[in-house]
Order: sequence, then C-alpha cells, then structure tokens
Amino acid sequence: MPKQVMNVAADDALTTIYRLSNDEGEEVIAARIAERLGTRPASVAGMLSRLRRDQLVRVDAKKRIALTKTGFERAEQVVRRHRLAECLLVNVMGLEWWRAYEEAHLMEHSISDVTEPLIVKLLNSPVVSPFGYPIPGSNGAMHMSARRVSDLEAGETGEVERVFEEDEELLRFFEEQGIRPGARVNVLEVARYLGTVKLQVGSGQGGEIVVGSDAARLIWLSDR
Repeated sequence: MPKQVMNVAADDALTTIYRLSNDEGEEVIAARIAERLGTRPASVAGMLSRLRRDQLVRVDAKKRIALTKTGFERAEQVVRRHRLAECLLVNVMGLEWWRAYEEAHLMEHSISDVTEPLIVKLLNSPVVSPFGYPIPGSNGAMHMSARRVSDLEAGETGEVERVFEEDEELLRFFEEQGIRPGARVNVLEVARYLGTVKLQVGSGQGGEIVVGSDAARLIWLSDR
C-alpha cells in the first residue's frame, strides 16, 4: 500500500485538530473532535493516546489538545493536498462547489509527492481553496480573519472571506443564497432572542435572507 494512504484515521484526527485550532480559532478538546468526526468519544480517546505516543499531539492539564511541530507539519501537508484537490475538482473538473469538500476528502490521500507538483502546475499555483481557505505552502499570506457574521451588529457590512466547508447541506444553502468568498453581506437585523440574523447578500435590492446564529458563526468576513 502506498505510504500516503496507510494512516487515514490518524490523519483525519490531525487535520480535524488543525482545522479547529488553526482555521477556526476554537479550543480543541476530545469531545469536539469526536463531534466533528462523527465518532464515539472512546474511539477518539484511543486515537489521541496513539498520537501522543507518536509525539504528534500534546494534551495539557485542562485536557486541551494541540499539535506538536511534527503533528502540525503532517496535518498541514494533508490539508494542502485536500485544498488542491478541491481546486482541481471545482476549477478544472466542474464539480458543484458544495460537493467539493467530501470528494476532496476521498482524494487527499491519493495525491503523492509526484502528482502534487503536477496538480499545482495545472492549477497555476492557487493560493486559496474554493471555500476561501489559504492553501498551506503556497506563495502568499496565510492570514485568516477571525471576524464572523455573528459578530456584526445591524447596519454593519463585510465581504465574505471563507465559509465552513464540511457541511454539504449548509453549503448548498450558501450557494443558493450567493454566500461565497467575495460576496458582500449587509446585516439588516440581529434578533438575538430568536437566534437569527437577517442579511442582504450582494448589492442593490433583494437578496434578503434570515440565517440562524449557528450558520452566521460559520461565515468569516475579511478584516482588511
């Protein structure tokens, strides 16, 4: 078996930690990893024990989990190949945008040191994924904004930088409403007691939608 597909479960755990911490700024604990992976806490506990043994993660006294330098580098390589696969699927093969995360997840372990540079050349060295996330190892800044739609008050506006990529149903909704990287959003109303935000997407009249606060937290806006 090719070496890049031998440790899929471990890589899934490492990339989940990477995404939660690096991409979303969340505190990483075992329960959150289990929820994201859709697996049992006992399975995550066993995986974390093996990752600690291999010095890929560390766990502090408060049970917070972080990647070691080696673990970060390994996770970053998988994430890089995943996002290159997303670009290939959407920009070259014409796959629907909302399908790209799941399909790229199937492909990321089949990209090798031989095929990766060929994909980069074919794609003309992309720096961000179709969902707005920086591609690790690409030329260009790796800055990611922490500003979310859920942080805004009525009357504030922003440009979508990236959206949460791991929920196909949510992505289909975003696509239908035009919520993609580069789109302008204007907050019309915040109903905190209802847990909803009314947005105008794009310029001009129309394009008004209501999203729940959970969805609003999964839309990041540029802070530049």
